[in-house]
Amino acid sequence: MRILVTGGTGFIGSNTCVELMKNGHEVIIVDNLYNSKIDVLEKIENITGQMPRFYQTDILDHDGLESVFKIHSFDAVIHFAGYKAVGESVEKPLLYYRNNIAGSINLYEIMHKYQVKKLVFSSSATVYGDDFEVPFKEEYGLGTTTNPYGTTKKMNEMIISDMGYADPEISSVILRYFNPIGADETGLLGEHPNGIPNNLVPYIAQVVSGQRDYLRVWGDDYDTPDGTGVRDYIHVVDLARAHVKAIEYAAEHIGTEVINIGTGKGYSVLEVLHAYEKACGKEIPYKIMDRRPGDIAVCYADTKKAKELLGFEAEYDIDKMCQDSYRFTQNSI
Repeated sequence: MRILVTGGTGFIGSNTCVELMKNGHEVIIVDNLYNSKIDVLEKIENITGQMPRFYQTDILDHDGLESVFKIHSFDAVIHFAGYKAVGESVEKPLLYYRNNIAGSINLYEIMHKYQVKKLVFSSSATVYGDDFEVPFKEEYGLGTTTNPYGTTKKMNEMIISDMGYADPEISSVILRYFNPIGADETGLLGEHPNGIPNNLVPYIAQVVSGQRDYLRVWGDDYDTPDGTGVRDYIHVVDLARAHVKAIEYAAEHIGTEVINIGTGKGYSVLEVLHAYEKACGKEIPYKIMDRRPGDIAVCYADTKKAKELLGFEAEYDIDKMCQDSYRFTQNSI
C-alpha cells in the first residue's frame, strides 16, 4: 500500500515508517519538524535501504497538506502528527486544541475529498482518564480526561467514530497506546525531543549524557508500591509493528475499532530509573518534586483485543527498552 504518515519523522512515526517499509509498503511522510529533525530521513534510509518521500508541511496548512494528496494517490493514512506533552497542554490548552483538533480536521476533510478511507489514528491511554480500574479495557469507552492533551485525543476518537457512522465504507483503527520508550536496535531512531523532554526516559537519557544534573520525579505519594506513578511502557519497535498490523487490518475490514497497545504490565518511575541504571552501569541522580498537574497514579493496558484482532503481542521487556534507549543516547552524544 501507499501510505501517508503524518508526523513521520517523530519518535514513533519514524520507527513505524521503518517497519512499514520492511513489510513492503510505500511511505510518504508529512512533518513540520516541530519536534523532530530532518536527519531522521537519512537514518531511515540507512536502516531500510530506501529514502521515503518527504514533505515539510504543517497539518494546520490546509493547502500545503492538500498539495501532497494532489501529487500522490494514497491507499491509507497513519496519523501521528500532534503535540503530546501533558504538562504543556495544561499550561497552553488553546495551542493543543488548535493544533491537534483543527489540524486533524484538515486532514480528515482532505481524506474525504480524495476518497481515502483507511485510517490508523495515534491515540492514547489518557482517554481513559481516572474513571476506571486497571487494567484499562477498550470496552470502558472514553473517560473524563484529566488534561487538554488527553481531551484532544478523546475528541479525535469521537470525530473518527462519527465519520465512520456517516460513511460505512470508512475503515479506522484507533490505537490507544500507553508509554512508548526504547529505540530501534541500531540505535539510530530514538526519542530526541527539542527542548526540555516531557517524557520520562528521554529526560533520564539527558541526565545520563550530562545535559541535566538530575531526574525530576513528579510525586512520590501516589497509592503505588513505591509512591511513584506506574505506567505501561512499551518498546517503540513493538508499537511500530502494531501499526503495520493495524493498517493491514484496516485494508481488510470496514468500521471503526479501538485497540489498546501496551504490554499489560506496569512499571513505576523508580523501576524504570533502576532499569536504566542497569543498562548504563551507573547511578542516576534524582529529586522528588510535587505532583505534576494532570497525571494519574496507575495506568496499564488490557491487551487481549490486540492479540485477538491483530495477532499482536509485545515482545520486549523493560530491560530491553532501556538498553536500546541507552544505545541511542550513546550514538547521539
